Amino acid sequence: MAAVSAPRWIIHLPTTLTRLDDAAALAVALRDSLRHVTAIDFGETTLSEEDRQFVRTRVWCDARLPDRARCPLPADHDGPCARSPDR
Repeated sequence: MAAVSAPRWIIHLPTTLTRLDDAAALAVALRDSLRHVTAIDFGETTLSEEDRQFVRTRVWCDARLPDRARCPLPADHDGPCARSPDR
């Protein structure tokens, strides 16, 4: 029988932003400034409208790469996954 893992917690961080592009830019800024905090899984970041929180938009691709790293490119990016946003 597989061991049951402890549940992970999600922090919902409301903003005053009214555009998806602005919210995505804030997510990028938070990832860049808090990258050193290992308790945060930025690859799983999603955005939603305040009154439609069940409809979520992924920010990053997060596909697993051959070296076990995750793709940091935007979700639905063109071309192959890469190890860095600069390709």
